[in-house]
Amino acid sequence: MFGDMMSKLQEAKKKAEETKERLNHVMVNGQSPQGKVTVIATANSEIKSIEFDDSLMHGDKEELTDYLVLALNDALSKAKSVNEAEMASVAKDAMPSIPGMGGLGNMFK
Repeated sequence: MFGDMMSKLQEAKKKAEETKERLNHVMVNGQSPQGKVTVIATANSEIKSIEFDDSLMHGDKEELTDYLVLALNDALSKAKSVNEAEMASVAKDAMPSIPGMGGLGNMFK
């Protein structure tokens, strides 16, 4: 029984690692108000690109900074949501199959 449980734990760990790797290729798009700054990030919160509206290139630095912060926060929030949903799914799928561990899947939500 203990060997079977260890095997299931290792399988769950492998699935979690595979999901993390897959999330490196899932992209989310964050934008500032009016779409003046767009940020592309992975679901693992790695920033891949930042694009600026041309009108910001000749504006003041504070405005550009404000839009950049808003777009980054939007992208990272979306990345976190996707990541948490995917990891919770992995935990939910793995935990009920481990004897005595059924309630742990809820810890990842």
